[in-house]
Amino acid sequence: MIKKISLMVLLLYTVQAQAQQLWSSQKAAVSFFSSTVMEDIEAKSASGSSVLDGQTGTIVFKVANTSFQFKKKLMQEHFNENYMESEKYPYTTFKGKLKDLPDLSKNGTYLLAFEGNLNLHGVTKVYQGNVNLVVANGVLSAKSTFKIRIADHEIKIPTLVFKNIAEYVEVRIVAQYLPKSSI
Repeated sequence: MIKKISLMVLLLYTVQAQAQQLWSSQKAAVSFFSSTVMEDIEAKSASGSSVLDGQTGTIVFKVANTSFQFKKKLMQEHFNENYMESEKYPYTTFKGKLKDLPDLSKNGTYLLAFEGNLNLHGVTKVYQGNVNLVVANGVLSAKSTFKIRIADHEIKIPTLVFKNIAEYVEVRIVAQYLPKSSI
């Protein structure tokens, strides 16, 4: 009987230790910014979700394309219907890895490299960049900025508005991760 209890405690401890290695963010802020001589375009979403495996550095990120809000409603309509084709491609996802992940149980500020696959508008492309990760009292805060080339994701811009939209768009991500309580 004592062996069974000891085995159950060991199993429970192992499962609990693994669960503490997963971190999740449910309201990550994602924004993008396009600047041209003609016009600046910015959109923001506060509904990105992400999971980070604290052991392997694997990170998965997902945001609904229809969650982006623009200052001008017409821009939002064009974004969803004409450019992103949000009905056909409802989500943008990133699956990658943070390199040289530190011990996430210790407070600190770290600049980490990442690499992974961004699926945007049905086209997957490899991206690399950096993320600023802050560990403070059991909470992870992550910030990253990188650029994407619209043409790389086969997003077609009509000739009429071609001068209004930049060739490269800056993407900004800010996420706060909490330890997942269960797997």
